[in-house]
Amino acid sequence: MDVPWASIIAGTTAVFSAVATGGAWLAARRANSTADAVARIERERWHADLTPQFNVTIERGDGDRATLSVHLAGPLPLGHLDEVRVEVRQSDDMDYTPRLAGGPTPEQAAAQVWGPLRFVPSSDGADANGQVIPGFPLRVGAGRPLALERTRSPLWWEGNDREARWRDNWLNKPMRLVLTCRRDGFAPWTVPYEVDVPQVPRVRTIG
Repeated sequence: MDVPWASIIAGTTAVFSAVATGGAWLAARRANSTADAVARIERERWHADLTPQFNVTIERGDGDRATLSVHLAGPLPLGHLDEVRVEVRQSDDMDYTPRLAGGPTPEQAAAQVWGPLRFVPSSDGADANGQVIPGFPLRVGAGRPLALERTRSPLWWEGNDREARWRDNWLNKPMRLVLTCRRDGFAPWTVPYEVDVPQVPRVRTIG
């Protein structure tokens, strides 16, 4: 009986060809996956290297007013930001969630700025609660002044000395901010910042 060597060889060649093709496909897939991983790591590294650097200061003005200066210090390769959104956050770590019946609503508590200073409502585009300044463009090396004012005690606080107690509550506490930064082609950056609040000089009475 003649052995069909030609058929066997053809079949074996086909099997080896299929195995080689499958191996090449797996190798290509692994190479693509590795390239994607390397590219992702590189994007993340570049994104981290371009994290905006700010110098933020507060200068006291007349009465209860002050000025917040937001200066984009770097890094130089960043060049500019299309949008910088500034939000005031709570200056301490207390929990002010309303728990008593008849007390403030969660919406009222959320609308209160729990800290020494807030943005002047409607000034510089600030919201009605003085909590947020909408996004504005800024280039590296430039800054923008934003109007501030002293916060007032919540309406539900009682007592004739409530404003004095409110001021004392925030004495020597910083103004906490979160700057959300955007630039086309990059994921957003979120930069927390604490600013020392200069105290109003006490008037010394003589006599």
